[in-house]
Amino acid sequence: MQQITPSKTQGPPAQAATPEARPGSAAPRASNYGYSEAGASWKKKALKSFKASSSSPQWDIDHNNDTLRQRARMLYMAAPVATSAIKTNRTNVIGCGLKLNSRIDAERLGMSQEAAKEWQKKTEAEFKIWAEKKNACDATGVNDYYAMQQLALMSWLMSGDVFGLIKRVDPTPMCPYSLRIQLVEADRCSTPLINSGYYCFSTEGKAKNGNRIFDGVEINDNGMIQAYYFRNTYPHIIAAAETEWTRVEAYGEKTGLPNVLHVMESERPEQYRGVTYLAQIIEPLLQMRRYTEGELMAALVESFFTAFVTTDTGADEMPFNEVNGSEIEPSDPDDYEMGPGTINVMKPGEDIKFAAPTRPASGFSAFIRALCEQCGAALEIPADLLLKSFNASYSASRAALLEAWKAFKMRREWFANDFCKPIYEIWLSEAVALGRIQAPGFFSDPLIRAAWLGSDWIGPSQGQLDPTKEISAEILANQHGYSTHEQSTIRLNGGQWEANMNQLKRENEMIAEANGTTPEAQAEATQAIASLILQNSLKEDQQHAKADNPAASS
Repeated sequence: MQQITPSKTQGPPAQAATPEARPGSAAPRASNYGYSEAGASWKKKALKSFKASSSSPQWDIDHNNDTLRQRARMLYMAAPVATSAIKTNRTNVIGCGLKLNSRIDAERLGMSQEAAKEWQKKTEAEFKIWAEKKNACDATGVNDYYAMQQLALMSWLMSGDVFGLIKRVDPTPMCPYSLRIQLVEADRCSTPLINSGYYCFSTEGKAKNGNRIFDGVEINDNGMIQAYYFRNTYPHIIAAAETEWTRVEAYGEKTGLPNVLHVMESERPEQYRGVTYLAQIIEPLLQMRRYTEGELMAALVESFFTAFVTTDTGADEMPFNEVNGSEIEPSDPDDYEMGPGTINVMKPGEDIKFAAPTRPASGFSAFIRALCEQCGAALEIPADLLLKSFNASYSASRAALLEAWKAFKMRREWFANDFCKPIYEIWLSEAVALGRIQAPGFFSDPLIRAAWLGSDWIGPSQGQLDPTKEISAEILANQHGYSTHEQSTIRLNGGQWEANMNQLKRENEMIAEANGTTPEAQAEATQAIASLILQNSLKEDQQHAKADNPAASS
């Protein structure tokens, strides 16, 4: 265990004084130009009390990350909109897993297209040996590689970042690769504490080599990440084991390959830890949850049919002691309950009055949707998708879906670059070293290495609101060279065009044999049907356009 002494730090800088509050200034700053009369004004009534203060990423983010992380997790567990935000990303960014699609640079490697395709197929098959077995890729043996992607993405969004530790185990005949990935939650990456009779907590510290540590991330004088510190316990549990920290170098000294995969989204320069995806909407989500619970409880109370009996004799002398054939149990005379079919006997002189309940409120749905629209804007998820409620027109729903997919594709690219591609490089390095994959020049020339490492990571497709229109658009794009068949196949269903063509060829041969015709004639008939469907779709679009805009058509 390496003990680190936190460096002396100061708090965030004090709020800058206004021009009028600077006594002794030889030359007062002019305040009647530019932003001093706009967003930086200290005279306007609307801005006088707006005392914003911001500091370094470490003070603004690291010192608040623990609180943000705990609140985001609680909202994920208790607020349906927060759960939807995280799982909607999980389903659209990762889905059933990002699958390897090897794309080597055959021209730079001096290979024919046929040889390149053969190498890619063999590599993809070899990768499946490692990726599809839980005990072959996961250090804990719980998930396969694709389920680990789902878990890593959800942990990234919920906690702000997630770590993948590279580990090695002895290979076996059925598991020939030693590579294992262990996912570690954000809480366990932290700056070591100083124990001097009591724990002194700080997110900043100093390593023995003089490097600074920011919330578990060690950086050198140039700001480059050198190592990470991981604790063996969680910070908010009472563990029997003594808490110790392990220092892990960011990159291997000999191989240069990463020892730690850090998945996060940067929002500021010199930021070394991520912020939860829900950070900007924690307050509205909490208030929305409270408002929903209040409306639900009010509606529930209103649904109860409860009778209150007022008597001058008291409960003990009531002429009845049964309700619906069941005996009334004696209870606390001061205890009154509400529930379906409940009868409460009140003491002499007591009375009860109710306000006129009007629950649920008539504007409940509209108000909740308005809040979801604002939250969705911050999360880059339209309210229709966040609430899974598509009641708008085709054009509006498609526009919302397209806008959301811009963010999904961007986040998928980030995740592939931070998680999938580094793991693929580490795995392929071992496969080449073992001789299971032949890749001449892989370890000798970085340019050749990059050519062998070319890959795409294919995930779930966007889907279609109107398949006829969208497939017709892809056909037109292919005919005019705006897209390739492979690109269209990936967009439509995430499949592989070449594999589809091979399968269709076999199917056409089987259909032709069953119909007593030739495969060529069967293919022509299929093409004719597709052309007819396309023509009919175009005619329908033209008719709808004329109906929507009669003036333009005339």
